[in-house]
Amino acid sequence: MKTAILYHKELERYSFGQGHPLCADRFERFLSFFSSRCPSYKSSFKLIEPEPVTDEILELVHSRDYITAISQASEGKILPDISRYVSADNLNPTTGYVPLGIEKGARIIVGISLSAGELLLEEESKNTIGIGGGMHHAKPDYGEGFCFYNDVAICINNLRHRYNLKRILVLDTDAHAGNGTKEIFYHDPEVLFIDIHQDPRTLYPGTGFISEIGSGTGEGFTVNLPLLPGASNEAYRYLFQEIIFPLSDEFKPQVIIRYGGSDPHYLDKLTNLGLTLEGFRMIGQQVRDISRQHTQGKSIDLMLSGYNLTVLPFAWSALISGLLDIEVDLTGLREETAPSIDSRLKETKQMVEELKEYLKRYWRCMN
Repeated sequence: MKTAILYHKELERYSFGQGHPLCADRFERFLSFFSSRCPSYKSSFKLIEPEPVTDEILELVHSRDYITAISQASEGKILPDISRYVSADNLNPTTGYVPLGIEKGARIIVGISLSAGELLLEEESKNTIGIGGGMHHAKPDYGEGFCFYNDVAICINNLRHRYNLKRILVLDTDAHAGNGTKEIFYHDPEVLFIDIHQDPRTLYPGTGFISEIGSGTGEGFTVNLPLLPGASNEAYRYLFQEIIFPLSDEFKPQVIIRYGGSDPHYLDKLTNLGLTLEGFRMIGQQVRDISRQHTQGKSIDLMLSGYNLTVLPFAWSALISGLLDIEVDLTGLREETAPSIDSRLKETKQMVEELKEYLKRYWRCMN
């Protein structure tokens, strides 16, 4: 059974314009790189082009008023109260308006993540990789952090409604805390949301502290793993060993969704973490091991972020190579200045001990 890569040529619509950190050529840049560097590309992968989603699908998470406002603004209508719906970083830095046509791109991204989930559950693909997915800052009525629609949350709600799933593991490895996804499921015990990110005291969006563990019936089901700048591959490995694997074993997920791109790489232009290509491959391997244990080796993987476009195709490819245990040629990226193997490992261990104090009321494995 081949792995599905979900991609759409009109992803180029999802661009904020010249001078903005998120530009559209990332998608084609990655696909060209990966298809040429992976010897088994033609035999192991199938390329699928999903359709943009309808309002009905968007309303699984977002309000009708919000959808209408973003649609109109993307078509060129000037909304005097646009700040009610989006932050300044979701505007074209040249014009000061919502980028023309970007809402169609956002619907395509939702379609990619939605289809990634459905293909997996319908057993049409053992693994699915969504190019462009992971808009984790979008909230039901507000777009920020380069995100308009929260494709991750929509995918989750669709899987729950359509397939009656009760235990979904979400692993956010983007360098920024996934504040939108976190808020949407903060009261929900059916979604175990684990978020590895840079310390919120040093990076947008300023949330994702270890004390944020969920609320009400969802208390204990939000797990934040903030890392200090420069945190190395070994710091990440320690998090999997001490937190992510034990929680996964106790939660017993029915499906696993991992998302996040290349921005934890130490050469990224917007962040300050310390992963190398080997670290990205390790993350893929760890997710593969969890999925083999709990979901017959199946997982959904979504990729969007990364702000050094030289690093991006290498890091995305390294994630896939680890996830699927395949060969990909990753030569050519210079990493001579990588952080030392023990960088921030001591501080990471201290953070983990503090986090366990918060979680031990809810999880036997944290005691």
